[in-house]
Amino acid sequence: MNNMAIQDILMFDETLFKNISAFNPEYMPENYNFRDNQMEAMAYALRPALKGGMPSNAVILGPCATGKTTAVKKVFDLIENTSDKIKCCYINCQLNTTRFGIFSQIHEKLFGHKPPETGVPFATIYQKVMKNLTDNDTSLIVAFDDANFIFQNKNANKVFYDILRAYEEFPTVHTGIFVILSELEFRFALDKNVKTVFIPQDITFEPYSHSQILSILSDRVKMGFYPNVISDDLVRQISDYTFETGDLREGIDILRVCGNIAESEASKKITQKHLDKALSKHVSYNLLETLKSLNDKEFALLKLIVKEDESINKDEILTVTKVSEKFKEQTKSSYASFNRILEKLEFLRLVDTKLTGKGIRGNSRQIFLRFDPDDLNCTDINFS
Repeated sequence: MNNMAIQDILMFDETLFKNISAFNPEYMPENYNFRDNQMEAMAYALRPALKGGMPSNAVILGPCATGKTTAVKKVFDLIENTSDKIKCCYINCQLNTTRFGIFSQIHEKLFGHKPPETGVPFATIYQKVMKNLTDNDTSLIVAFDDANFIFQNKNANKVFYDILRAYEEFPTVHTGIFVILSELEFRFALDKNVKTVFIPQDITFEPYSHSQILSILSDRVKMGFYPNVISDDLVRQISDYTFETGDLREGIDILRVCGNIAESEASKKITQKHLDKALSKHVSYNLLETLKSLNDKEFALLKLIVKEDESINKDEILTVTKVSEKFKEQTKSSYASFNRILEKLEFLRLVDTKLTGKGIRGNSRQIFLRFDPDDLNCTDINFS
């Protein structure tokens, strides 16, 4: 393809998308349906803080893509637009897992910028945050999205203690926590001194019904595409597929991919052919987001497991010992570091291990992947 052809693609004005951002995962729809009860429960939990009291804590439970994050952000926006007595801070725990990282986000919420990454003790940042709340007679509500990540790295107790027991040093400060969890079977363990102040109410998000998914996708079509770009029949097919996967983000992303494919073929409408092509190359949204959240060493270990798994014969098994030796050789990491990373990959359901009954005391473990790397060929994830 010559440079002129590439420039034509980049500068081409005609589009099927009225608002392509409507298909982004972080998009906040103006009309947010089917979660009124849950949002009311959150509002009731926060209401005492509007009157100078202590807000209630909550655990917000539900499978992925059931609207938990959007509902929390909507309620936070409503609260902050209603009163200047509450500061609401949303924390993505996949991106912020350390005590310093989390309080950096709170600092940015209060002061408009993050503190220096080096040279300032944590205690100084903590004191500055709490003094601001005291001086302005402001309550603080912190939502921990995907909170299982800070339980997994064992930072939850420290962070929760810092926030919920702030009143012991700063008597006029009122704080509360929303813990957002997608793993319904996840059991978090808190220290006794945290449990005494963290007594949450449960707010449950059930999976969307088939009719609710169809309604949500139809609304996104109206917001994102120009009229008559996609037929009702194709939207119903996408809603059927979405209901089967149980992940609303899948359906929203498929709409976007269909539009891109139709545009690449200079079509003024999305057709069955475009949908079939989108479905044939579609990869689980949840898998992609999980892979992109890995740091360099975590991805390096997963990449090594993929390569070793491809290299063994069908009658062989891939052992943890073999992988650990190669990983330590490649990265100069300790065995303890390898174990921590492997535990996280298991926690994220990217790999599994099981005892083989062999080795010293029968403790040799087999390691295997929980996804097919070939499914990622059409993405920007590269294991080669």
